[in-house]
Amino acid sequence: MATERLVVVGGDAAGMSAASQARRLKGPAELEIVAFERGHFTSYSACGIPYWVGGQVAERDDLIARTPEEHRARDIDLRTRTEVVKLDLPGSRVRARDLDTGSESWTGYDKLVLATGARPVRPRLPGIGAHGVHGIQSLDDGQRLMDTLRRTQGRRAVVVGAGYIGVEMAEALVARGYEVTVLHRGEQPMATLDPDMGGLVHSAMNRMGIRTVSRAEVTKILTDEEGRARAVATSSGEEYEADVVVLGIGVEPRTALARAAGLPLGPSGGLLTDLSMRVRGHENIWSGGDCVEVLDLVAGRTRHIPLGTHANKHGQVIGSGVGGGYATFPGVVGTAVSKVCDLEIARTGLRERDALEAGLRFVTATITSTNTAGYYPGAAQMTVKMLAERGTGRLLGVQIVGGAGSAKRVDIAAVALTAGMTVDRMVSLDLGYAPPFSPVWDPILVAARKAVAAVRSAGV
Repeated sequence: MATERLVVVGGDAAGMSAASQARRLKGPAELEIVAFERGHFTSYSACGIPYWVGGQVAERDDLIARTPEEHRARDIDLRTRTEVVKLDLPGSRVRARDLDTGSESWTGYDKLVLATGARPVRPRLPGIGAHGVHGIQSLDDGQRLMDTLRRTQGRRAVVVGAGYIGVEMAEALVARGYEVTVLHRGEQPMATLDPDMGGLVHSAMNRMGIRTVSRAEVTKILTDEEGRARAVATSSGEEYEADVVVLGIGVEPRTALARAAGLPLGPSGGLLTDLSMRVRGHENIWSGGDCVEVLDLVAGRTRHIPLGTHANKHGQVIGSGVGGGYATFPGVVGTAVSKVCDLEIARTGLRERDALEAGLRFVTATITSTNTAGYYPGAAQMTVKMLAERGTGRLLGVQIVGGAGSAKRVDIAAVALTAGMTVDRMVSLDLGYAPPFSPVWDPILVAARKAVAAVRSAGV
């Protein structure tokens, strides 16, 4: 039997999970694996970068699950600092450039995995390319930011954007002793939440000394005579002094290669795949991780939801397919958690505007409770917001903001969403109870009861 060649483009979660799973199923005599990674690092936790910057994680390499050398020891020809610059689909080959020497060469494939990830959104603004302006997506990005922080004499930071990365980086910079200002366009930080829940996050950020400016439209990065960022200007005419600027505006799929090759992309620019993560219409091409769109099981349409949890699952599914097995990735419900200082933040399913865009009629219920029995020492407040479909009572989404022990309760809602449960059915869930962990009525169940009443009141 002739040896097949698998080419993997991208050396982080999805790509190397796929390569490793394929290697478990097929040995080197059956399957040669060549992987290209444009950066220095592989198989790392990008989600951990803010905690490395903030000092909770001591060393950069603590974030690395498997080094290039470890992958090579498993018979994977991993080539770091090598960027794939062109896909030749008719010729079943890729063109790669060595970023250190500039030399380019073609590599043929029998099977191809595209795991090119996402890139930080960098708006086209004057000064956006200045020294001291950083987007954070890869470990190389994190290293460049840390190098800047070590060189910088001043202690003023501006974070542009208040999503997960923006909020987490703001807290990390405060932990490093920086005076931090967060500029964002929305009504409240954390646009992944509804504004009423985002307001709770805003208050928490203010309490920890983070200056948060809402409805701020950034127009320019001002620089000094050496070309380094010195301030951020907004449309209101305000200027916010900065020794370092971090972009937390969000990310977009890195799919320029795929677009140039004519591969199918969705509304967000992510690659479209089937349930086995094969690129639609291409038998021997798979894709996974932050460069794909996935099915939202609640809204019933594809969305770009870049999370490491998804990427690792995609890789396992892809590796099984490449290795001759079969596995599927059915979709997601959009679950995510974060924190700012002692405040935990979680969401799953749809926000109000998501439900409106999906054409769903809904009711909402918001409750405030404690994360443990109210009399138990250390009890902290938590707020739960629940969306349910009008008429049917089907759960549509849950948002949680509260103290320690609040965020992971969103997993209950994620399971309920995946199962298609109604809020009425949720009230009967047999959840664990003891005073150190929960009130007698868990806050999720209290919110479900209130949602049931809202559904009944609204009628059909």
